[in-house]
Amino acid sequence: MSFFPGEDPAAGDAAASAAIEQIVVPRSSDIGGFSVRRALPTAKRRLVGPFIFFDRMGPALLKAGAALDVRPHPHIGLSTVTYLFDGEITHRDSLGTEMVIRPGDVNLMTAGRGIVHSERSPEKTRGFTRGLSGLQTWLALPDGLEEIDPSFRHEAASTLPLFDADGASGRVVIGHYEGLTAPVSGFSETVYVDLTLAPGAKAPFSSLFEERALYVLDGTVMIDGAEHGPDQLIVLKPGAAMTLMGGTMGAHLMLFGGAAMNSPRYIWWNFVSSSKERLEQAKQEWATGRFDIVPGDEDEFIPLPQA
Repeated sequence: MSFFPGEDPAAGDAAASAAIEQIVVPRSSDIGGFSVRRALPTAKRRLVGPFIFFDRMGPALLKAGAALDVRPHPHIGLSTVTYLFDGEITHRDSLGTEMVIRPGDVNLMTAGRGIVHSERSPEKTRGFTRGLSGLQTWLALPDGLEEIDPSFRHEAASTLPLFDADGASGRVVIGHYEGLTAPVSGFSETVYVDLTLAPGAKAPFSSLFEERALYVLDGTVMIDGAEHGPDQLIVLKPGAAMTLMGGTMGAHLMLFGGAAMNSPRYIWWNFVSSSKERLEQAKQEWATGRFDIVPGDEDEFIPLPQA
């Protein structure tokens, strides 16, 4: 998805907990009637492990005739991760990929030296009212891999490991969690877990991950006796032992993080790089038509922003 020019999320002070480093309250922006909450990046928090971008899409109800139509746009230096809770999106890219992603599936598109993609509602869904809800995150590529060849990987929900015990259930989307390993891994250590907790149910979040955070999608989660509600990104302190507990109504969470970057990352529009000069090069390449086209979606594109 394209990086919209919204305001930075609001970074809050850490709650009274020895385990919490920072709480970020996302800013909400409207894109053609579709609400998006952005939790990363913010001026006070750029990354959590390799995660440099975290968008909560919806939940939204698209009426008959309405659609998600993100026109072709470019990326460099990152992997995009698309994960849905409701609805369908057709992904097309300049490698010739065409894939419909559905709830529980994961799309990992690695831009490397450069890729172009579009995201649209499938044609077959446009004639009736339907829901759309999900997450799009970006993983910054580590040093030495920022300019790798672009690639795309799709894993169906049925291939991702599930867990369900003592009121804690979910799916390992990327990396490993509590002895389970997903078929998808990042280019550096990465953890990404869809977790649901019944009221009072508990789940660990290992301190072995160098940087960790959770996003509260629904319900409330208890951390060190304090209750935290929906649409908050909670960054945990490194090394702190952590047990999460479902609040009165239970909780639906995304756990994420991994190894910290070894050098700073800069972000401009849809481009991520350790080099400001490389960002300028990418701007010129898009402005002058030197990126590849998206087969099957050649007629439109998002122009380079002027700001």
